[in-house]
Amino acid sequence: MESVGSIIMLGIIVLSIIVFSVLTVTTRKILRSATYLLFTLFATAGIYFQLDYEFLGAVQIAVYAGGIVVLFVFSILLTSRPGDNSAKLTSKKRVLGLLAAVATLVVAGYALFSRCADLLKTVPSMDAITMDKLGENLMGTATGQYLLPFEAISVLLLACIIGGIVVARKR
Repeated sequence: MESVGSIIMLGIIVLSIIVFSVLTVTTRKILRSATYLLFTLFATAGIYFQLDYEFLGAVQIAVYAGGIVVLFVFSILLTSRPGDNSAKLTSKKRVLGLLAAVATLVVAGYALFSRCADLLKTVPSMDAITMDKLGENLMGTATGQYLLPFEAISVLLLACIIGGIVVARKR
């Protein structure tokens, strides 16, 4: 049974994630957007700490809130004038963006709820989780394991770094 204070704190963290995520994508100043992203990542670390995953929360702060946001800020400073506002979206772009967001929400919601429905049918036992088992589940190649998405994200990040270097060298 969760304590009332723990549930209230989780609600505050979730609300801050929602608010800062919306502010990240709606602000027209790019440095403010990076700052709001930083707050979102800190709040995500708060959820990890709330779940007693201290190591994962510390990694979230060190890698994402520290390293990735600093990389974003340096990329922004190298490629644009940070004080400038971004251009307002035209109505056609806004409608297309809204349609893409709704389509993504539908697909992600379907994937989430279908996966959760499958998990509720066969609930795994959580009492004998060891670090070996956790590492095997995260970095394994069998069904339901996550090595391929992990490697795909690492290739995507490498492509982003190379793209940032190419853009910075053109200036």
